[in-house]
Amino acid sequence: MNLGNWLARREPWQQQLEDARDAAAVDYARIIHSASFRRLQGKTQVLNLGDSDFYRTRLTHSIEVAQIAGGIARQLEKDNQAHPALSSIPDITMIQAIGATHDLGHPPFGHGGEVALNYCMRSNGGFEGNGQTLRILTRLEKFSAGAGANLTRRTLLGVLKYPVGYSVVVNPDSKMQPRLHTLPTSIKVIDRSASKPPKCFMDSEQDIVNWILAELSIADRTRFTSITSVKGKHRKTLHKSFDCTIMDVADDIAFGIHDLEDALELRLIGEEDFRQLIAEGDCGCFLDVLKSKYSHEFRNDVYEGFVEAMMGEPGRRKRFVNRLVHHFVTHCLIETDDAFEDPLLRYKVVLPKAQRRFLDALTKAVTLKVIRSPSVQHLEFKGQGMVVAVFEALVSDPEALLPPPVFKSYATDPNPMRAICDHVAGMTDMALMKTYERLFSPRMGSVFDMI
Repeated sequence: MNLGNWLARREPWQQQLEDARDAAAVDYARIIHSASFRRLQGKTQVLNLGDSDFYRTRLTHSIEVAQIAGGIARQLEKDNQAHPALSSIPDITMIQAIGATHDLGHPPFGHGGEVALNYCMRSNGGFEGNGQTLRILTRLEKFSAGAGANLTRRTLLGVLKYPVGYSVVVNPDSKMQPRLHTLPTSIKVIDRSASKPPKCFMDSEQDIVNWILAELSIADRTRFTSITSVKGKHRKTLHKSFDCTIMDVADDIAFGIHDLEDALELRLIGEEDFRQLIAEGDCGCFLDVLKSKYSHEFRNDVYEGFVEAMMGEPGRRKRFVNRLVHHFVTHCLIETDDAFEDPLLRYKVVLPKAQRRFLDALTKAVTLKVIRSPSVQHLEFKGQGMVVAVFEALVSDPEALLPPPVFKSYATDPNPMRAICDHVAGMTDMALMKTYERLFSPRMGSVFDMI
């Protein structure tokens, strides 16, 4: 593998002679110091911002994903000294940079806001959070004149979670139309199922993806960008790069474990729910570790002790949360797909079947008892309505309502709606709410407000 080509940047950049950092460290610094990364502190992870200082935001989640991804990379080096993939394992700084970026593109109100913006952009190229991450890093950040953060090709390949454009994978039969319900007054309610975006990058970044994949052979590019179709649904991509699979597993671990920790702290998951959704059969691989290493902590049944610890006082729960993360990180495996030529595509990181079953059970518990709970869904519903209302208000009179720098982008962009979408997607939850109130609440707003 010609590492130099993978460390190339889209825009020429000369590093100062006294700067001791390598290319990965430069990428990591640009991400950590970006405005988009800072704004993650004001964006919902799962629980509503402001409910408590304890619960995670997109920022703390991203930091945790970066740390876990670094731990996986170090563990892979330790466990695979004789593996041909050893020389392709990213160094910790590189994989932490990729992990820190993975949620930059998520709009206010999380996946609810993502669905709302995809509806708003239904006739203008759609919207998808991972695709927006790539757009932020390669166009919208300000570290270069025309290449965004101007990151290395390898970092961008790791960020490219779904390597196919929106128009290729979107369900051609999808009908994203509002459903009008007559309540005291008529309100617009979007069809959330029909408005869910495909997993992709936006077509506006096709030239950038072409540059990222330019180092691959034609055969590798063709296979890497292959898709599968299911009638009546969005098409799906089939492959991710080696670095991206490390980040993806780290994201799964952080979501399944840390969001579960938040849910337990809030008592959104009770003991009966825990036993039903995270049954003893799902936990077998972890219970075996507890029996072999920590048997002295349990009076009798290890599963009962595990449930008791997770439902008990925060200090003991935290110790078990740490053990859970350790368990998944230390069981990551490298799989080989010999149909690919380039090592960055040939290898991928996976969890063994037992660990994957356990992590899927943790994730399912959070999804069913928290994300799909009426209390969270009410907030998501409200957030979607505000996103649609703000977007449509700005579209109605861009010159009057957009901040001057945004209107400049609007006036010069080949797809003007994309500039408005970038503006709304970049808002924090609080900024979106304040904009909504300033536009629609009679007693809110001031000429001194920052917009």
